[in-house]
Amino acid sequence: MATSAAVARLALAQKAVPRRSPRRGARPARRAAPFVKWAGGKGRLLAQLEPLLPPGVERMRHVEPFVGGGALFFARGPQRALLADVNPELINAYRAIRDEPGAVIAALEALAPGHCKERYYQVRERYNAGGQAPLERAALFVYLNKTCFNGLHRVNRKGEFNVPFGRYKNPRIVNAEGIAAASEVLQGADIRCDGFEALVESAKPGDFVYFDPPYEPVSRTSSFTSYARGGFSQEDQRRLRDVYAALDKRGCKLMLSNSDVPFIRELYAGWNVDIVRAARAINSNPNGRGKVAEVVVRNY
Repeated sequence: MATSAAVARLALAQKAVPRRSPRRGARPARRAAPFVKWAGGKGRLLAQLEPLLPPGVERMRHVEPFVGGGALFFARGPQRALLADVNPELINAYRAIRDEPGAVIAALEALAPGHCKERYYQVRERYNAGGQAPLERAALFVYLNKTCFNGLHRVNRKGEFNVPFGRYKNPRIVNAEGIAAASEVLQGADIRCDGFEALVESAKPGDFVYFDPPYEPVSRTSSFTSYARGGFSQEDQRRLRDVYAALDKRGCKLMLSNSDVPFIRELYAGWNVDIVRAARAINSNPNGRGKVAEVVVRNY
């Protein structure tokens, strides 16, 4: 049962942040940024990726079938977008922040006080038990993302979130301004829980499609492809290449990121390939962190 203080916080947050922006697709006063950390996030690569965008991209619908943290989407702030991911919890959070940012902020404000290791595991157990309403579940998802080890999202064979506690001195659990800015940019977005092959039906000529799939591992110990149940195999990479080829023929402008490994280069040998260098911090061994080469495949 909600306390009077929690009800008051909810009322204030909903008053401060409109349920939906009346200016659909307009840029917010501050540049929006991802509201979650995500393995392989492109925040540090934006300066290298933005010069590779197609001419006239500002007039195109922005499509991402592996949205993750959405760094490129938020940096661009497009007026029209189709964002998708197979992770239902991530998609629920995107929808909640688009539609009810004030309620998400209020729920996070209720979770933040008293944050500690014991509290983290209590929230994780509650999250894995399920049964919450979508808005509450979105707040639990964001809380765990902000306070778990390295912002990693990982589930076990039962589909339970099992990332351990992150030892942060003062994690920013509530970023009301950031959530409000993200919500405003998301007003023009169609948000779907779907796989990349659904694009064969949804993508239109003239769309800009950015593929940021789980990367092909560069070694046996470097795989983070199990971000969702079932992982992402080489067969999945081949199926993705087939979708890329189909959308190329359709007239979409395509850009894809992946590891710079022979298997990926062979798959996309018929298109333009650029190299960027990315810093990777999601590694329990600090010696395994640093800049690594990635490919950016384009059809223009």
